[in-house]
Amino acid sequence: MRSATSLQVVGITGVGEVRSGDDLAGLLVDALHAQRASLVDGDVLAVSSKVVSKARGLTAPLAEREAVIAAQSVRTVAARRTPAGLASVVQSAAGPVMAAAGVDASNVADGTVLLLPADADAEARSLRAGLRELTGADVGVVVTDTAGRAWREGQTDFALGVAGLAVLDDLRGELDASGRPMSVTARAIADEVAATADLVKGKTDGVPAALIRGLAARVGADDGPGARSLLRAAAADWFRLGHVEAVRAAIGATAVDAPPVVPGTPAERLARVADVATAGGTGRCLVKDDGAGPALHLSADDAFELGALAQRVVAALWTEDLEGTLTRSGGREAVVRVAPVR
Repeated sequence: MRSATSLQVVGITGVGEVRSGDDLAGLLVDALHAQRASLVDGDVLAVSSKVVSKARGLTAPLAEREAVIAAQSVRTVAARRTPAGLASVVQSAAGPVMAAAGVDASNVADGTVLLLPADADAEARSLRAGLRELTGADVGVVVTDTAGRAWREGQTDFALGVAGLAVLDDLRGELDASGRPMSVTARAIADEVAATADLVKGKTDGVPAALIRGLAARVGADDGPGARSLLRAAAADWFRLGHVEAVRAAIGATAVDAPPVVPGTPAERLARVADVATAGGTGRCLVKDDGAGPALHLSADDAFELGALAQRVVAALWTEDLEGTLTRSGGREAVVRVAPVR
C-alpha cells in the first residue's frame, strides 16, 4: 500500500485527570470539541495506556510493587539488582516484553502503582465502539505505552492495543524502487503511529492522546487482528533471554541471585562466577588472592569432574565480561586467572 504523503498530528488537551469509572470515550470527544475539532471516518486516535488503566481502576499499593510485577510477569527475560531493588525485563501479562511488566509509579496517586490492561486490544475495541456511538465516525484506535529498545538508548511509544487500524504493512514479495523483490520488509504501522503520536502527547504536559489524520486508507470497518498479532512467536524469538540469563540457563544456574547493575570489584565478580559455576554441579570453586590478584581455584574428586567444572567456569566468566587462562596444578586441582574480554 502506498505511504501517506502527509499527516496531521494534534495533541488532545483538556482531558483532565482520569479517574476510575470515567467514560474515556466521552472525555476524549469533549476535549476534541473544546479544541473545535471532531472525529471523521478514517481518523486515528492514539491514547496512552495510562488513562485507559486509570479509567479501569487498575491500581495497586506501591508497597506491593515487586509482588505486583511478579504477578504481571509471564517469564523473566533479564534481571539486575540495583540500589532501589530488583530491576527486571519480563514478558508481561499484557503481552509485550517490557521493563517491570509495565507496572508504573509515575503520574499516579501517591502510594500507588498503575497496571497495564490485561487485554489492550479489547480496550481499544471498546474505546472505538464508544467513539463510534458518540460521533458516528469509524476511526482507528491505538492504545500506546512506552518501552526501551534492546539495541538503542532511550524509549519510544509502541502499540499496546489496536482496533480498526492495519497493524502491519507487509511488503515482502513486492518490488523495491530498483525492481528487486523485498524479502523481509514488514512495516509495523501501529507502532509507527504510536511513536508519531508521542511527539505531541506528553508525560509531563497532561496530553494523554493524539488525533492523527491522513491514514484513512489504513483504517478498516472491522477491528482487525490487534496489536497482539505483532508479538513475535517463541520459535522465532532470537532474544528470549538476556545474555547472562542465557548462559546461566544453559549450565543450570537459574536459581543464582541476579547480578548487580554495577559489577563491583574483581573479587566480587569472581565470587559470582564461582556461585554460577558450582550451582547444580559438582566440584569446588574458590576465589583466592595468591599475590598475583584474585583467581579462581578449582578442585574436584577426579580429573573428569575437574574438566566439567572448568568448562562451567569458562562459560560463567563470560557472564561477567571476563575470560580466563586455565593452569592445571594437579589431577584434581586447577587455577583460572582472568582478564576482561577485549
